[in-house]
Amino acid sequence: MSHDLNSSRYSKKVNQENMVHISTSQRLHEQLIKIIAETKPGERLLTEPALAKQLGVSRATLREAMRTFEVQGLITRKQGSGTYVSHPSSVIESGLEVLESIETLAKKIGLSVSMGALEVKTRLAATEEAAILQLSENALILRVARVILAEKRPVAYLIDILPIDILNADELGKDFTGSVLDLLLHRGDPILQSSKTNICAVLAEKDTARRMEIQRSDVLLCFVAELYSTSGRVIDYSHSYFLPGYFRFHVNRKVG
Repeated sequence: MSHDLNSSRYSKKVNQENMVHISTSQRLHEQLIKIIAETKPGERLLTEPALAKQLGVSRATLREAMRTFEVQGLITRKQGSGTYVSHPSSVIESGLEVLESIETLAKKIGLSVSMGALEVKTRLAATEEAAILQLSENALILRVARVILAEKRPVAYLIDILPIDILNADELGKDFTGSVLDLLLHRGDPILQSSKTNICAVLAEKDTARRMEIQRSDVLLCFVAELYSTSGRVIDYSHSYFLPGYFRFHVNRKVG
């Protein structure tokens, strides 16, 4: 009987502590929303120590809460400089039934996007890449990795792996704006048919976080896709990472 009573008291104490934590987190979230909403885009927020003191929380608690607003595109944290407000003026919204490039989607809403850092490398296919692209293990592939910018901040990091008989480095001239899809569509060979895409939320790894100017382990939306030609061949194996605050994807589904 005594054991059951002690167990009940312990459970009640844990529940009370959880409720206090939820209440504190909700209050902090609401306070930060108000501060960000009242700050003009481009302006810097108070330093972490000053803001934590003002809100009555620890720096660790504040930093964790700020991550939510960073992945929503509402703030930008710059190493050694501070945290700046950056309200997205537009959100790129798209259905998933039709495959379109970020540039095409952005034009529809009048949002200017551009390509940031670009890396183009020809190398041997890794085992997984060779299997997906149906290549021999010593086959050459082209890896095209680039950052896409909107409103002067990174909003997407795109990596495409293609067989060199489909695309080679020489074809990525000064007119390349970042979309391998648009380049292939404009060229018209091979003719594209469909894309098989897996969608998931991932924690940003060190390299991706650095390129997108976010914190390691921040949440990103990830598309892993295989692009097929009309012959049924996989001609592009890609990983696309999106900052959630700048993108909203939806699917139209029929009942039954």
